[in-house]
This record gives sequence, structure tokens and C-alpha cells, in this order.
Amino acid sequence: MPQPKRTATGVLGGIAGLVGLSAIAGVLVAATVTPAIAVSGYAASSALDTFENMPSFLEIDPLMLPTELYRKDSAGNDTLMAQFYDQNRIPVTFDQVNPVMFDAITSSEDKNFYTHGGVDLVGTVSALLGNASNGSNRGGSSITQQYVKNVLQQNCESKAKSDDEVEACFTATTVNSGAEGYQRKLQEMRYAIQLEKAYSKETILLGYLNITNFGGTVYGIGAAAKHYFSTDAANLTVAQAATIAGMVQAPNTYRIDRPDGSTEDDAGNPENSAADGYKLTLDRRNYVLGRMLDLGKISQAEYDEAYNSPITPVISEQTQGCQTATGAEFFCEYVRSVLLTDPAFGEDDDARAANLRRGGMKIYTTLDADLQQAGLNAISIVPARVDYMNLGASGIQVEVGTGRILSMVQNRPYSIESSDDQNAPTTQVNYNVRLQNGGGGHSAGSTYKVFSLVNWLEQGHSVNETLNGRVGTKKVINCDGQTQDVVSSNNGNGIGNFEANPGYTGTVYNFTRDSLNSGFLAMAEKISVCSTNQVAMKMGVMTGDGTPLDTTNFGYNVLGDQAVAPIDMAGAYASIAANGMLCPAKAIDKALNAKGEDITPQTTCSRVMSEAVASTAAYTLQGVMTGTGSGAQIGDGVPVFGKTGIHEYLHTWMDGSSTKVATVVWVGNVQGDALLSDYYENGYVLSRIRNSIWPEMQGAANAKFGGDAFPSPDANLTKRQLSDLPSVIGMTIDQATQTLETAGFSVTVGDAVDGVEASGTVVQQDPGAGRVAGGTTVTIRPSNGQGVAVPAVSGKPDAAVTALRAAGFGQVTTSCTAKDDAPVDGTVTGTDPAAGTIVSRTAAITVQYQAKTCGGR
Repeated sequence: MPQPKRTATGVLGGIAGLVGLSAIAGVLVAATVTPAIAVSGYAASSALDTFENMPSFLEIDPLMLPTELYRKDSAGNDTLMAQFYDQNRIPVTFDQVNPVMFDAITSSEDKNFYTHGGVDLVGTVSALLGNASNGSNRGGSSITQQYVKNVLQQNCESKAKSDDEVEACFTATTVNSGAEGYQRKLQEMRYAIQLEKAYSKETILLGYLNITNFGGTVYGIGAAAKHYFSTDAANLTVAQAATIAGMVQAPNTYRIDRPDGSTEDDAGNPENSAADGYKLTLDRRNYVLGRMLDLGKISQAEYDEAYNSPITPVISEQTQGCQTATGAEFFCEYVRSVLLTDPAFGEDDDARAANLRRGGMKIYTTLDADLQQAGLNAISIVPARVDYMNLGASGIQVEVGTGRILSMVQNRPYSIESSDDQNAPTTQVNYNVRLQNGGGGHSAGSTYKVFSLVNWLEQGHSVNETLNGRVGTKKVINCDGQTQDVVSSNNGNGIGNFEANPGYTGTVYNFTRDSLNSGFLAMAEKISVCSTNQVAMKMGVMTGDGTPLDTTNFGYNVLGDQAVAPIDMAGAYASIAANGMLCPAKAIDKALNAKGEDITPQTTCSRVMSEAVASTAAYTLQGVMTGTGSGAQIGDGVPVFGKTGIHEYLHTWMDGSSTKVATVVWVGNVQGDALLSDYYENGYVLSRIRNSIWPEMQGAANAKFGGDAFPSPDANLTKRQLSDLPSVIGMTIDQATQTLETAGFSVTVGDAVDGVEASGTVVQQDPGAGRVAGGTTVTIRPSNGQGVAVPAVSGKPDAAVTALRAAGFGQVTTSCTAKDDAPVDGTVTGTDPAAGTIVSRTAAITVQYQAKTCGGR
């Protein structure tokens, strides 16, 4: 209410009213005991005491007002996106109402309004006498009394939690017969007299016009003018003002927004319809016009003009709900879900629901008009509906470092009604959010590998550490040291790699770049699945239905089999771009209550990983853009990182970020087993159509917000790791290969060499056993099984040659070295190759000897 303002006339009127009412209070109270009008002096005195002891102070609660949601347009101006209400009301000030409206309502409802002190004694007594004598329902209430009744009713309804409670409020404040009716009237009069002492006539009249009902959910003169005549209260004509003033006696009968009729006659035929010229309302309007003429409020000419005009509604529906948030309906629904669940907007569900529809809040949201439009354009490449599957697609963008939601789009249009048809052309399901916010979630596929990467780094491992990423059985750690055999295979008997990649021994950096399933399963042999799921939760991700990710921990979890919401994944990737700071998703920039007080929910960013881990993760994810993410490159020069994901060709993702904005895109089969890889739309196989959507959305963000270089990765988390290289000499080629690959080394098999060992036995290894760089390629050479050891020989050279030939060597020569003290016939000093050397029998053997002179042989 405005500040109390009271005129001298009003004060005197109030006193006179109180004195006059005291005189009839005995009649009123006595009537609650006996229908007789004449009562004893004692009864009258007792009634007077009762009246004067009644509460006189009326608490006027704030009007029940619509909650309004705003978004900014491209120029940065706040524009109304949607509103929610039980009562469609547009409050106005005194100067915003055409004076003819005040004249119309006072002429028809309370001609003595400006002279009485809150109660029209003549009218009240007349009505009470009629009620007592013949059961009439005549009200006889002044405008002030009607205002009191409306205030009491709204004070009650504003706290109601159900339709039944609302109905009870109406009954309690409008009962007009019997003892309860007299008692209510008495209390109403007591309040009215006190109200006139506290407030000016103008304030009371304006309060009445702002609170009263004008049919359906239309409350207050501002909404009535807008709804029925598409104008505002300041521009109402005489005829329009009289029409609206006439409605207050029976709002739902006299309403003119139902062309087929607002009521029925006793025979069930429609009445007050467009066909009959809204006859009931017309008659009532003309009555009001007559009163205005009689009281000198309008001239005869004005009366004639208005009287002879038909009732011509110009209905302006004040549609409520998110269907009015064109192009942002799902974002609007997400905001609504926040208003219904965040404790900042009420202590419990009932309080929050009431506040949404009655609290008059003004909610200013985070949506960016430019990015929202770019998202709508990008997502439009995916049809809203196809016959061959329940095709869905969505995109969401959040601001790095704040969590502000900048865009939220999807392929299928919004519906205000649910449908049993899962593949209907419209939907109520928001593909971007969790179940509690109107969504659900989708299997994350390889975009979930980011949590293995972060977990790997947090446990002190380097992205340049080398592992055996080849397909095969991996002993994945579940929890508490327990392991599970997970088969990685491309033959259909286990989890394969993209495009049947057999895998390789390599670094975690390369596993991430290539999204190598077998490589990430190898990582899970060193870091547990449950610890990876817990990292995901620490980074703000839960299952789509809100339950923890680590309730069941299977090896397949690291490859993204669990359903998660894109909004959570956007926050997680943004936390990496924000140097390890996770900011909860935020859809509301500012919230004000009806008093203009700030009630904005406060969100706090928190550190979920060290800067070293975040920078190294970003560095590694940048590599993806040259690998599996190369199809989503933007080429605008703004640094970005990303991660692709496919889950059994039912769901595909592209998640990534600049230093300013994170973007997450999902395309998938909402329900069913039809594969994205089997169908094409707009020139794209559906499993790759993400590569059209993501760069367009992220590119729009880059164009508007820019982006900086990511911090350099941590030296310790990128260093090359030395590993123990085992000896495989004496093993078979298969044994040696498996041993080396298990240890994290690549293997090359060289040509067979001469050896006495069985053919196929490894007899050479390069490099040899010891500490070497992880992932080093080791060359092994097997024996050909044809080797012979060169026998040791001595004595005379001729005897040595004979012995070697006898041993099967056909190419034996000699080599002499002159020496003065050597025997004339010479003495053998060795062979080349040396004794014991493994050679083939065809190898040339040279006998080395010394002699006094060498010319004689």
C-alpha cells in the first residue's frame, strides 16, 4: 500500500461511521442469535461490546502477482520471456487509470464512497434487513468493505497449498447468510472503518481496483483493460470502463472472453455469447452508464454514444508458461525447475510452487541471445522427427569461470502436453538436463574418458607414460584392489576400438588423441574404476537420474556406458578450461521478490583439481582436435580442446571448450536400438553429424567471447618415463612379444640369425635388458636352428685346418703372422670367427698362426 494519507473529511466520516455502526452493532450481533430484528437493550449493549472488541487492524499482504522471467535480446535489453501466475495482474498507480474508471466503479458499486467512513449505513442496514426477513443474498457492502473482503480472501489464498484450500478461502470470505454471514459482515465493517482511518480514499479505491477479480484469472484493472480490450487502464473509453465496472458483481458471468457463452440458462442454453451481443454484460454495462449519468459523471452525449455502442472485445491473452519463450522453451523450463527446487525461493516444495505463481518475482536469466540463435541454427541440421528412430539432438554452452548457461537447444520442439508417442514431433523432455529438471541423460561414450585422464594425472602419472594399449584381456581394477577381466577385442567377443584399431603400445596422450578403448582399459589396470567415477562426481557429474556414478563400478564405466546429462558434462569440461575451478550451472543472474529485494541464489566455484592437472588435461585434449576430433575443427585461430564420444552408435557426443565458453553436443537415439551409423541426414551420417553442430556453436562463442591460449602443461606430468626392459633371450617369438608388450614396449621381429638353439628361439635383443624409455621399440631376432659353434683348435696349422674340415667347415683358410721366436712350422693362435662363435657350416673360417717366416706356406 502507498503511505497512509488521510483527509479531514475522511477522518470525520470514519468517526461518524463508527458511532453510527455502534448503534446498529447490537442489531448485527443479535441477528446471529435470533432472526428477530428487535432485541433487548441488554442484547444490543452486549453486541456493541462484542463489535468494539473485534480486531480492527487488517494486515494487507502483498498482492498475488505473476512471476516474470526475462532474457536479454541481442542489444542487451531485458525482454519478458515467460510468466507464471494464479492471478493475471498488472498493478497500476492512481495516475495510470483513466478517471472515468473511478467514476464507473463508484457510481455502480458505492455512490457514497467519498462521503462515508468505510461503511454505507443505509445500504448495509437495508441489506441486513432483507437478509433477515427473506433470506436475500444482497451484499450492501461499500467499496471499502469489498476491498476488505478481497484482502482477506487473498491473504488466505496466498498461503493455500491446494485447490481445496483456495475454495475454502473463498467460502470463508464470501459467506453471506446465517450466523456466519452476519459475523463476517460485522468483522468486515470493523476492518473497513479502521482502514478508512489509516488510508486515503484514493489509496483504498486504487487498492480495490488492483485486487478485485474481473473473470477467470484476470485480476486488477490493469490486466482487465489489457485482456478484454488490448489497452491500458489510462486509455479506457467510457463504454469500456462501464463494461469492466459492471463485471465485479459476477465476474465469471459478465466476462466477455468466451464467445460461445460465459454461462447457461435454466435449460442449459448458452448465454452471454458473441451471438447475443454479450447481452447480460451489455445490460449490466448500460446499468452502470445510467448510474454514471444520474450522478453527473458523464454527459448525455457521452451516455448516448456509449449506450448505443456494441460490446466489442479485443482479447489479448496473457499466456503463461514456457510456451511463450519462443526459441528458448527448454531453457525456460529449466529455470522454472530451479525456481521450484532451490531453497532460495521457498522453504519447501509448496512454498516454492506458491512463490512461483503468486510471489511476483522478477527473474533475470543468463541466456545469451546470439549464442542461443546460433545454437538453434546449428541444431536444425538434425530433423525434429524421422520415421526410422527416436532421433534426438541437443547443445548446451556454459561460460567458463562462472557456470552461466549461455545457450540450450535441441532438435525436437517443445510441447506443453505429454504424449504416449515416444517419437512424437514435439516433446516435454529436455535432452540437456537431469531427470529432476525435466530431462534424463544419455550414455556418455568416450567423452567420459576425460575423467580417466584427470584421475591418471591426479595419481601422479604422466601423459607420456607408455602402456600396452593393444586389444586383449585387461585386468581392470574395480575397487579395493579387486580386479575384473575385461576383454578388448575387435572380433565381436569384447569391446573393440573405433574402426577396428588393433591398438598399440603407446602413451596416454596418444590414447586420448585416438580415443583408444583398449588403451583406456590398460590405464584402468593402474587406476581403479571407482576412483575414476568419483573424479567424475567431484567434477559435478552424476547419473541422469541424480544417483551417484560409483554405486556400481564395472570396467566398462571408463568407456562411458552410464547415462549422464549434457549440462553436467559442460560444467566438467569448463572446469578444466577454468584451471581446475568447477562452477555449478547457473541460469539466473538476478532474482528480485515483489518488494524488489534481491533473492538471487548464490553459487560458489570450487577447486576440483590442481592447476597442474587442469593445464595438462587441457594440453592432452587439445591433441584430440588433431585426432578423432579433427572433423570438428573450427579454424578461427581460437585455441580449443575437445573430446569425441560414441556409445555403441546409439549416442554420439562432442564436448570441448575454449578458455571462455564450453560447448557440449549430443546426438542419439532417445529410445530404441536403431544405429546412427546406418542413416544419413543432410549429407552427414548421423554418427558424425555432431561435427557440423559443435564447430558452429563453439565458433559463435569464439566470435563473441574470443579465447586465450591454455596454460602450458606441467613438466612432471608430461615427462617421459623410464621402464624396466626385461630380457627375452631364449623365449619363443610369441613369448618374447607378449612379455615385451605387457611391459609396455613395442616389438619388431628381425631376420633369423644363425644359432644352435631351436629355430624360432630368440637369440638377440636390441636394446638389451635394463632401464630404457617407456614405449621403446625392441628388435628381437630368432635362431634359424642351423648354427654350429666354431671348435677350438691348436698345434700345427695344418692339423688345425684338417680338424676344422673334419668338423664340416668347407671354407677354411690360414693367416700367418711372422715372429722370430715362433716355430718354423708355426703354431696356431686362434680362429676367425673365434672358437665358440655360432656360425653356419658354410661360413669361412680362418686359422690364425705364428711362424718364423710366413712365405713358405
